[in-house]
Amino acid sequence: MSIEIEILTGGAAPPAVAQLFDLVWPDDVLRQLPWGHIVFADADLRVLVESDEQLVCHVGIFRRDVTWNGRKLRAGGIGGVATHPDFRGRGLASVALNAAVQTLKDERATDFALLFCDPHNEAFYASRGWKRFMGEVWAEQPGGRVRFDAMLPMVFHLKRAPHEGEIDLCGLPW
Repeated sequence: MSIEIEILTGGAAPPAVAQLFDLVWPDDVLRQLPWGHIVFADADLRVLVESDEQLVCHVGIFRRDVTWNGRKLRAGGIGGVATHPDFRGRGLASVALNAAVQTLKDERATDFALLFCDPHNEAFYASRGWKRFMGEVWAEQPGGRVRFDAMLPMVFHLKRAPHEGEIDLCGLPW
């Protein structure tokens, strides 16, 4: 299997990404997830992995000034990690995740990376150097500021990585 990796400007998900998301999280599954009702931000950049011109994996990259214990920091968000069910177990999510983290490292302005995952994915990210954030995370939703606890927050050290306290995303979650 040969693959191509592209990093594209984000914004609203292009049709191929929307189709992949619908395949990974169909409406009936999405309604059952603790985060299925949440409004998420659009990615600033997208890592796309294709095999034979078919999108098989996606990782969104988000750039945001956040606060940690009231102190302003630059976070690089990772979100929308999705792999086509027929292509799982081949390391594609790891490849895309590594490309996203490297992009954030290359920008040099990002203090730490932050992602949110379902509990069953914690070991996957931990084995790749991510650590669980043990504090509270706050985010915006259409109704106002809310505690974002529908998913597990995990951090990755770039220049630093907060491990506890309070992070305010200063906008929608990713």
